[in-house]
Amino acid sequence: MDLFLSMVLLDISRTRIRELIEKGWVVPEFQTRVLKPSFLVKEGQRFKVTVPPVQKTDIEAQAIELDVIYEDKDLLVINKPMGLVVHPGAGNPDKTLINALVAHCPDISGVGGVQRPGLVHRLDKNTTGLLVAAKSDIAYRGLVKQLKDRSLSREYLGIVKGRLDENGLVDAAIGRHVHSRKKMSVQAESGRNAVTHFRPLKVSSGTSLLLLKLETGRTHQIRVHMNFIKHPILGDKLYGDDSGLADRQMLHAFRLTFKHPKTGIKKSFIAPPPKDFTECLLKLGMKAPDWKEIAWEK
Repeated sequence: MDLFLSMVLLDISRTRIRELIEKGWVVPEFQTRVLKPSFLVKEGQRFKVTVPPVQKTDIEAQAIELDVIYEDKDLLVINKPMGLVVHPGAGNPDKTLINALVAHCPDISGVGGVQRPGLVHRLDKNTTGLLVAAKSDIAYRGLVKQLKDRSLSREYLGIVKGRLDENGLVDAAIGRHVHSRKKMSVQAESGRNAVTHFRPLKVSSGTSLLLLKLETGRTHQIRVHMNFIKHPILGDKLYGDDSGLADRQMLHAFRLTFKHPKTGIKKSFIAPPPKDFTECLLKLGMKAPDWKEIAWEK
């Protein structure tokens, strides 16, 4: 049922359709006991679908300064600073990126869900760099689709412990850590597939600057994968680095590339890493490269 309706109602996401079915907004015009998303549709059956108004979020609008790299009527790209939590949750009820987005563009409050309006993807609190947020339903659906089919490209800069001299990839499924609910870990049997590509940009005797590219987008993916291959992100105490060489995890969302969901035009944005990142490089004996010249080599 949910698949059939998503093929017929092209402007409504399959997730939203499941919600409509489960809440009784899809009514069969024939006799049946119960209607679920898994209901098998037969030829000749008719259904009445009612789409209620999108519920607005009750998340408080808070005037928090945003570093907006790009903005139009459908989306905006933000350079997130270190320490800013992306959305409200346990221990962080407000003063998040979402609170700032609701204040910056009030119409975003009904886009993509009431708990995380406009949010297409996330960054950890202490990871800096680029995020895209949707300001319209069309943009949200289009960007989420690109995220799922992996045409939305995300590249990161990371300083890792140890020397890496060659390109590589980590293909290891990730799931919730067995003993710590705050952590993720490689779970070969029960985890979800996860692939991270990396390329060394600079190396010193005991550390490396990497360009990393996500093929999938699991929680803490880069941090988990780098720790798994014994090269944890510098400053990431949760995932294996106790060197004391950095005060926070040296991970930065550097480049974001996607097709504009309205126009189809390819958009690509870069954000050079913040001052503490480049200072850390210098302290480790690595001169910062020309960020504009960095490109992923196929």
